[in-house]
Amino acid sequence: MNNLAFIELRELKLETQIGTYGPNDTKPDVHLLDLILGIDEKQVLIAQDGMEHVFDYDPLISEIDRLAGDGHYETQERLMTRIAYACAAYSAIKTMELYLRKAPVRKGNGSLGVRLSLNEIATDVLRQSGLLV
Repeated sequence: MNNLAFIELRELKLETQIGTYGPNDTKPDVHLLDLILGIDEKQVLIAQDGMEHVFDYDPLISEIDRLAGDGHYETQERLMTRIAYACAAYSAIKTMELYLRKAPVRKGNGSLGVRLSLNEIATDVLRQSGLLV
């Protein structure tokens, strides 16, 4: 295994609809995504400047935006699963940690989220499962 460098995305506000809420339930105002992607250090420690030498994360962020807006989700876990598969589609991504949360939970405070952490082996298994959704 090579050494890893990390790309970190913090507090990306997703335009999404998750959950079913009754009239007296607290409906979240925001869904936020944190993403830490482990990539080969050679894509960060570069000898010369240029996009061809680094991991271009912009297409992945566009895909995450598309998935978030791709209809109603009953659970945070389903959207997180789809985001994990989107990440696995990039062979440059060796490990990943995702944290998707909503806020508020009760009376204007608190956040509630789901965290997923996949090491290099688990990321490869996900990638090879053929279930990219």
